[in-house]
Amino acid sequence: MTKLAISQNRDADKLLSNSPLALLIGLVLDQQITLEKAFTAPLLLSQRLGEKLDAKNIASLDPVRLEQIFAAKPALHRYPASMAKRVQEVCTVIATDYGNNTSQLWQNAKDGKELYGRIKKLPGFGDMKARIFVALLGKQLGVDIPGWREVSQPFGEPGTFRSLADITDPDSLLKVREFKAEMKAKTVK
Repeated sequence: MTKLAISQNRDADKLLSNSPLALLIGLVLDQQITLEKAFTAPLLLSQRLGEKLDAKNIASLDPVRLEQIFAAKPALHRYPASMAKRVQEVCTVIATDYGNNTSQLWQNAKDGKELYGRIKKLPGFGDMKARIFVALLGKQLGVDIPGWREVSQPFGEPGTFRSLADITDPDSLLKVREFKAEMKAKTVK
């Protein structure tokens, strides 16, 4: 079993490692908040729901109730209403198009191009987020389908520290943060 270390929280990382849906929800939430908060949020969501994360159950929740769950202190995201809606939309896709099994997103994809296309069609997943997710699947979860590195470039390159796909411990998190700071400094000049 793969042990992810994205959130740097033992319990949250255990959930991310064991629940493809938790990992997907973390990716959905990974915008405009720290990645530690984004990837700890699935654990808090599961605790607030009082059950294991299940796409069909989340998709069928009253949207107002889900928004309240997201907004309860501490809020799961700085934009709880819009992110509750986005998570519910993603869960609806997983429940209806992938038989309520998140790992079906990648388990029967014939190649990296198909995998990338499936992920990019998810609500809230643009080009970069889709490439990062493909890189994470390939680098850390052993999803070794033809062409995954090519479609995930530059995030699929081995030995780099460009994104959450490269975070395996506190040191690699620091290296990813340093890389992002360098990139931001270059764009500001």
